[in-house]
Amino acid sequence: MSSLNIAINGAGIGGLTAAIALRQAGHQVTVFEQSKAFLRVGADINLTPNAVRALDGLGVGPAVRIPAARPTHRISRLWNTGEETSRLEMADAAESQYGAPQLTIHRADLLAALAEVFPLQNVQFAKRAEQVLQDASGVELRFKDGSHHRADLLIGADGIHSVVRNALFGEEQPRFTGVVAYRAVVPASRVAQVPNIQAFTKWWGPNPQSQIVTFPLNQGRDIFIFATTAQDSWHLESWTTAGDAAELRSHYQDFHADARALLDACDDVLKTALYERDPLPYWSEGAITLLGDACHPMMPFMAQGAGQAIEDAVVLARHLQNVNSPAQIASALQGYQLARLERTSQIQIGSRGNQWLKAGGNADWVYGYDAWAVPTASAA
Repeated sequence: MSSLNIAINGAGIGGLTAAIALRQAGHQVTVFEQSKAFLRVGADINLTPNAVRALDGLGVGPAVRIPAARPTHRISRLWNTGEETSRLEMADAAESQYGAPQLTIHRADLLAALAEVFPLQNVQFAKRAEQVLQDASGVELRFKDGSHHRADLLIGADGIHSVVRNALFGEEQPRFTGVVAYRAVVPASRVAQVPNIQAFTKWWGPNPQSQIVTFPLNQGRDIFIFATTAQDSWHLESWTTAGDAAELRSHYQDFHADARALLDACDDVLKTALYERDPLPYWSEGAITLLGDACHPMMPFMAQGAGQAIEDAVVLARHLQNVNSPAQIASALQGYQLARLERTSQIQIGSRGNQWLKAGGNADWVYGYDAWAVPTASAA
């Protein structure tokens, strides 16, 4: 059986997951990444059971589990009283119910596990895409350094500022949400007095923009702290900009003592503005498609950004499993889009509203999704 020549723009979580899945499906895959190498930057990531199960199907799960932590529960607490409003047992219970546990991990450790599976010689670094051209014979990706690459199929996995998305829909800018996020990592021993410190805990603030989320990292040795608040005066999007720990604490001085104890332990803090886009009506055109943040960037309030990119990658590869001719690509991409659009739009909108599991509810529709088992869709 002949295979497709597939180009992926972006070597992030979604791009590398798609590269692995498509290569396992028998296709030739080249990944283009604007960075000069894989760098240890970015946020720490909550991989809920739906994402871990998708990675398990690629054979990546065991490597991901080594550096990760396994939160004991998913807990919601009110910002002022500390009252628990919902509690889901995770760890072994999640593995029994959903077929995989919840794992919390640094983005770089997840990328390292993915990079171990996909051949490094098939990743071209320092390739900043500038233009995308499509004709009857395929797609051409042109780069800032003057080089170019032709492929049967192009996948835009290049994030919220996607060049491939702009090629499909025209130049546009993501919208600032008016929300900023602070991030910090502290040793678990410094906050051992806080109850359930090895759980994924969300402190619901007095408004949807205000929250504190904590979860364990590095096999439970560290605790990741992620806090958001409304602040129109800050627009810098970089994930590596230093913040101020005193400023962080000032936004939550009326929170419960347990929440303040977490913030009191923070020394080094990073700060970034959060941006979003509206759900798209379609993702694919001809032999070009999108996945992950390129097509459905979302607020972090349901912790599904990375998970939805991973799901996209698996479902896309399944739709291309038996495609061996460029003439079949457009139909397969339409099927992929049909299979994924409703779910990702629902999660994108739900993340914006920030009410999911605040007072309990059913997590099965998110955590119970199996990207390897959901029916593939027909574009007919």
